[in-house]
Amino acid sequence: MRKPWYAMSVSEVLQALKVDAEQGLSPRLAGERLRRYGSNTLPQRCPPTLGRLFLAQFEDVTVLTLLAATVVSGLLGEWSDAATIVCILVLNACLGVFQEYRAERALEALQRLSAPEARVLRGKKEVRIPAAEVVVGDVVLLEAGDRVPADLRLIEAWSLQVEESALTGESHPVSKQVEPLAKEGLPLGEQANMVFLGTVVVRGRGKGIAVATGTHTQMGRIAHLLREAEGNGTPLQRRLAHLGRLVVAGCLAVCLAIFAVGLAYGRPLREMFLTGVSLAVAAIPEGLPAVVTIVLALGVQRMGRRQAIVRRLAAVETLGSATVICADKTGTLTQNRMRARVLFVDGRKVEAAALSPRSLSDPRFPGLRRLGEIAALCHALPRGQVGLKEGEEGEEPGDPTEWALVRLARALGIRLRELQENWEFLAELPFEAERRMMTVCYRPPGGVPLAFSKGAVDALLARSRAVFSGGRAEPLTEERRASFLRVQEELGRQGLRVLALAFRPLSEEEVRSLQRLGPGGEAAPPVEERLILVGLVGLNDPPRPEVKEAVSKAAAAGIRTIMVTGDHPLTAGAVAREVGILTEGEEVLTGMDLDELSEQQLRAAVKRCRVFARVTPRHKLRLVQALKAEGEVVAMTGDGVNDAPALQEADIGIAMGRTGTDVARGAAAMVLADDNYATIVAAVEEGRSIYQSIRRFIRYLLACNAGEVLTMLIAAAANLPFPLTATQLLWMNLVTDGLPALGLGMGPADPDLMRQPPRAPGEPILTRRLMATIAKQGALFSFCTLAAFLSLLLQGQGEEKARTAAFTALVLAQLAYALRCQGPRWLWTRGGNAFLFWAVLFSAGVHLAFLYLPPLAGLLHAVPLDLGSWLVIGAAILFGVFLSDFCWPWLRRQIQDH
Repeated sequence: MRKPWYAMSVSEVLQALKVDAEQGLSPRLAGERLRRYGSNTLPQRCPPTLGRLFLAQFEDVTVLTLLAATVVSGLLGEWSDAATIVCILVLNACLGVFQEYRAERALEALQRLSAPEARVLRGKKEVRIPAAEVVVGDVVLLEAGDRVPADLRLIEAWSLQVEESALTGESHPVSKQVEPLAKEGLPLGEQANMVFLGTVVVRGRGKGIAVATGTHTQMGRIAHLLREAEGNGTPLQRRLAHLGRLVVAGCLAVCLAIFAVGLAYGRPLREMFLTGVSLAVAAIPEGLPAVVTIVLALGVQRMGRRQAIVRRLAAVETLGSATVICADKTGTLTQNRMRARVLFVDGRKVEAAALSPRSLSDPRFPGLRRLGEIAALCHALPRGQVGLKEGEEGEEPGDPTEWALVRLARALGIRLRELQENWEFLAELPFEAERRMMTVCYRPPGGVPLAFSKGAVDALLARSRAVFSGGRAEPLTEERRASFLRVQEELGRQGLRVLALAFRPLSEEEVRSLQRLGPGGEAAPPVEERLILVGLVGLNDPPRPEVKEAVSKAAAAGIRTIMVTGDHPLTAGAVAREVGILTEGEEVLTGMDLDELSEQQLRAAVKRCRVFARVTPRHKLRLVQALKAEGEVVAMTGDGVNDAPALQEADIGIAMGRTGTDVARGAAAMVLADDNYATIVAAVEEGRSIYQSIRRFIRYLLACNAGEVLTMLIAAAANLPFPLTATQLLWMNLVTDGLPALGLGMGPADPDLMRQPPRAPGEPILTRRLMATIAKQGALFSFCTLAAFLSLLLQGQGEEKARTAAFTALVLAQLAYALRCQGPRWLWTRGGNAFLFWAVLFSAGVHLAFLYLPPLAGLLHAVPLDLGSWLVIGAAILFGVFLSDFCWPWLRRQIQDH
C-alpha cells in the first residue's frame, strides 16, 4: 500500500510520478496524461438541450392560453386559422430557441475567456497554461496571490503561507513546509507539506508537484456541496425583468379592456377571446430577457477581443457610469518594458548604455562587479531562462523590472549560467509591499555566504549601515546618505524608477536559520539589517504611446484619471505630466500624506489631487472609499494579493492579466489581458455602447407593441371592425419583434458616445423622455394603421383589403422605425449595422411574399394590394412622419414657450 503523499520525501514523490523537479514534464508526456486522466475541472451544470429550450418557449401562460383557444377554434371548424396560429407559434418558438441558444453559447465563451491559469514547468521552461490542463506530475510554481490549481505536494517553500478556509474552515493562513510528515491519518489542516485545489497563497513562494487533479482532488470529492447557486442576473437584467412584469400587467389589462368592450358591442365571444389572447402574445415582450442576455454577452465578447475580459456581467452596466479611473503607473500607463538607463555606483553616475564587460576592470567603478552580481541573482525569475546567454532566444516571464536588472548584468559581462551553477542557493525572502524589498542568499564557491537585497531607495537606506566604496565597506555617513537621496530625486524628475542594491555577509548560524525558513516557514532572521549599500539603478519605463490620447478621450467623456502608484512621487509626477494626467503646479500626495489626513480631509483631497505615490494596498482602499463617499463611480486597478479589498470595494475592480495574481483577478469584475490603460477606456466605451443598444432595442420594441395595442383599443372603443386579425398580430410579433429587434441590440455606438457625460448610476431604463418617445411613436403607428384601414374602408374596398393595407402599413412603419432607431449610421456601410439592414430587408421580403403568393396570403387573410392601396399606405406613413418630425416638435416648443 502506497504511503500518503505527505509522508513521502521529495525524492520519493518525484520518483513515483516520474518527473524531474528542474525540468518538469515534457509537452508530449503532459499531453498523454491529459488524455489519460482528463481535464482538471470539477463537475459543472449541463447546459439545456435544444429540445428543452424549445419546450420552454411554451411554458408562458399567455402562449398556453392561445394554444387552448386555437384548439377550440379548430374544433369549431376554423382549421385554417388554427393551423396558421400553430405554425406562427412554432416559428416564434424557434426564434426564441435561437436567441437563448446563442445567449448560452456567448456566456460559455465568456467563461472560457476568464478561465483560471497556472504556471508550470514544461521542458525546463516556465509556461502559463489554463488550470484545466494541469496534469498529475506537473511542477507548479506558486507565489503570493495565486490560487492553487490542483492538489500539490510541496518540494520548495519559502515563507509560504496558504489560506485554506474554503477547505478546512481555518481562518488563519497556514505556514507550509517541505519535509515529510511521519504520522499517518493526518487531517487536511495538519498536512503542512500539501496545498490543495482552490486554496490561496497569501505569502511567500513555493513549488509543488501535482498529485491529484479534477474530481480526484480534496475539493473535487466535495464538489457536490460547492456548486454555485443559479445567479440572480445583473442589476440591469433584474430591472428589465421588473419592467417586463409591468409591461405584461399593462398589456393584459388593455387586452381585457378590448375583450370587454368587444363583448359589450356584441362581437362574437370566440373572435374576441382569440383576438384578445393573440394581442397579449404579440404585445408582451417575451424576447426581452434573451435579447438583453445576447447583447450583454456579445458585447462582453467584443470587449474580450479588445483585451478587456469581463468576469461579471454587472460590470458592463457599471462601466457606462464610471466617473473616475484609478490606474497604476507601471505596466498600465507605461509599457512595462524596463531598461536600465543610469547607474550610481562608487559615488558616480554612469549611463548604462556606456557599460560593457570591460567596465568591470575600470578603476573608477570597483563596485560594478558586486552590483552586477546582485542584479544577476536577486530576483524571483525562472533560473532556466535567466541562464540563457546573450543573444539566445527566450521568453521573459515574470517581473520586467527584474529582467531589466538581469539584462544589465549580462551587459556587464556577468556570466549568469556560471553563477547559477557554482553559487549555492540558500534562501529567499520574497518581495512584500510592506517591506518594499526582497532578499536572496547565496554561498559563492569557497566563500562567505552573502545576502543580496534590492528594493526602494528609502527602504534600503533605512536598513543600511555602510556603503560599498572603492571595493570595501565604509560607514554610511549623513553626507553619503544625502547624496543617494539627491541622485534619487534627480533620476525621479526624469521619470526613472530608482532601485537600490545592497548586500551583507552572513554567519553560519544565520545560514542555518535561513535554511530552516524554507521547509518550516519560521520567522526570518534579521538578514535585512546592517546592509552594505552598493548603488542605485535608474530604470526607464516609457509611457504607452496610446495612453495620452486615451486619457484625453476619458476626460472628454467626463471621466477623471487618477494615478495610484507605489513609485517615488517625482517619478510618478514626471510620467503623469507626460501622459496628460497632471499639469505643472499640481500637487502629488504620498501614502505618508494620506496617513495624516482625516476622512473629511481625504475626501477633499481626492477631488483636487490626481496623482498618489508611495501608496500601499491599504491606501488604495481608503482612496476608493473616499471617492465613493463623494458620489463617484470608481474603477480601480490592482494586481497584488493585498489589492483584493480595494478591488472589491470599487464599483469596478480591474485586475492585471499579465502581472496580476489569481486573488486579484478573483476579486475583480474585469481583467486587462494586456495591462493597458487604453483598454479600460475602450471597455468604458463598449459598456456605454451596450447600454445604448439595450435602450435602443427597448425603445423600438415597446413602441411597436404600444402601436399594436393602441390600434386595437381605438378600434374596439369606436366599434370599428378590427384592423388586424389574430393571425396578423402573431405574424407581426414574429416579423418585427424578431430579427430586426435583435439587430438593433447589435448595432454600433454613436460616434459622439465618448463626448457625452457618464450616465447616472441610478438612472432608470425608462426615463420620462424615453417613455414620451415610446408613447409618441406608438400613437404614430396607430395613426398610420388606422388611416390606411379607414381610407380603403371608406373607398368601399372591403374589410379584407383594408385589413391587408392596415397590416402592411403597420409592418412597414415598424421596420422603417427600426432603421431610424439605429441612427444616422444604419446604412450598410463601414461601421454601420449590416445585421439590422439585412434583417429589415428579409422581414420586408417575407411579408411581401405572404401578400402576393396566394397559398401564403390565405393563411393571413391577406389579399394582393394594387397601386392605389400602396399610395394610400405611403401617404399614411409619410403624413405620420410629418406629424412626428415637424408638428410634434413645433407643438412642444409652443408649450415650453408658454
